[in-house]
Amino acid sequence: MAKSTVKNIQKDDVEQILDIITASLDDGKANDVVVMDLQGKTSIANFMVVASGTSQRHVAALAEQIQAKLKAAGYRSVSEGEEKADWVLIDAFDVIVHIFKPEVREFYSIEKMWSAVGKVRIAGN
Repeated sequence: MAKSTVKNIQKDDVEQILDIITASLDDGKANDVVVMDLQGKTSIANFMVVASGTSQRHVAALAEQIQAKLKAAGYRSVSEGEEKADWVLIDAFDVIVHIFKPEVREFYSIEKMWSAVGKVRIAGN
């Protein structure tokens, strides 16, 4: 079952949410962080963030930290996948985050699927 945190996201908060997410991933030592700009390309989100953790514990910790920081800033999110933590999905409504173990990320190749739709950039660049 998905977990939920505080309030709905406003359109003008998207960049702040993206900053919180990418900073959390950086602080948590996530690997290969990619941000895809989906604005005007799909109705599901404005941005998609894909990152890898080194283990199930690392993936779960990264997801927990992102959600805690979003909640502290007053933003709502839902998530799933924490139990197994091979792949955790966090939906911050205008920003979707996928955190994978490396072999699971390679298998699903999410950024390859979405690269035709959105502009891909490495976080922090």
